[in-house]
Amino acid sequence: MRDLRIVFMGTPDFAVSTLKEIINTGFNVVGVITAPDRPAGRGRKLQESAVKQYAVTQNLPVLQPTNLKSESFLEELRKLNPNVQVVVAFRMLPEAVWKLPEYGTFNLHASLLPQYRGAAPINWAIINGETTTGVSTFFIDEKIDTGAMILQKEITISKEENVGELHDNLMIIGAKLVTDTLNLIKEDKVTTQKQVEHPELKDAPKLTKQNTQINWSKPLIEIYNHIRGLNPYPAAWCYLKNGEETLKVKLFEVEPLTESHNYSNGKILQEGKELKVAVSGGYLILKELQLPGKRKMKTKELLNGYQFDLDAKLL
Repeated sequence: MRDLRIVFMGTPDFAVSTLKEIINTGFNVVGVITAPDRPAGRGRKLQESAVKQYAVTQNLPVLQPTNLKSESFLEELRKLNPNVQVVVAFRMLPEAVWKLPEYGTFNLHASLLPQYRGAAPINWAIINGETTTGVSTFFIDEKIDTGAMILQKEITISKEENVGELHDNLMIIGAKLVTDTLNLIKEDKVTTQKQVEHPELKDAPKLTKQNTQINWSKPLIEIYNHIRGLNPYPAAWCYLKNGEETLKVKLFEVEPLTESHNYSNGKILQEGKELKVAVSGGYLILKELQLPGKRKMKTKELLNGYQFDLDAKLL
């Protein structure tokens, strides 16, 4: 039985769940690596990462390097003397870091690798209309998300599930997969499987202003998946042409309605306190949206103080 000395690397809430599970399971975490404090909010106050905030409550040593290749950071890491490193939602590691521990450095990725390598696997699984996804642990190598796989766990994606809900589900099962992986390493029972490359692989690129914009010429279900795959964060967006003004709006909760019609794509129809948008194959019923400078609100609430022209349109 190996005596593990774990260094944990991660930054957002998704990673905190795993760190908690590691500690609650009784593993020895000798240090935590996370992003430097960053200015946030209107006051631009320095904000600590979610992982740092939790690590401090557990009295764990915290390192926040700006440069993972710097000799000063590498020296601090060596002093922690880890023999295994766990990476969850962190940045790409240089070879000098991932090769350091005796039992390797492994990563938790929120997809069924080799599918959806990249920065936003949870979003893209929903955007692309997948019905299943999962989590994988793999040993890090010199490329991104390509290393030898250790464990995987698959789950179903429901037709109504948004990315926030799927994120939380994967966060829970991912944390358990990491402790299962650590137990295999502890017992020296790890077997790995090489990732198979094939032409059907889908990637999960970083979300940008361009790829989060709604394309109203696409079919109903594709638009619906696009919006729920970005709800609540970072949110799908488009332009609203209403009378003389054109506004950038974010759409959150929507509901698809399959129905034939002769309206042009993007036309807004108001029926009482309901708003729907005509698209190819039916309508999208708008349940929750956000106008610029306003908070996110339900459609009924918005319609109490905002008027839509008869020719209002989403572009």
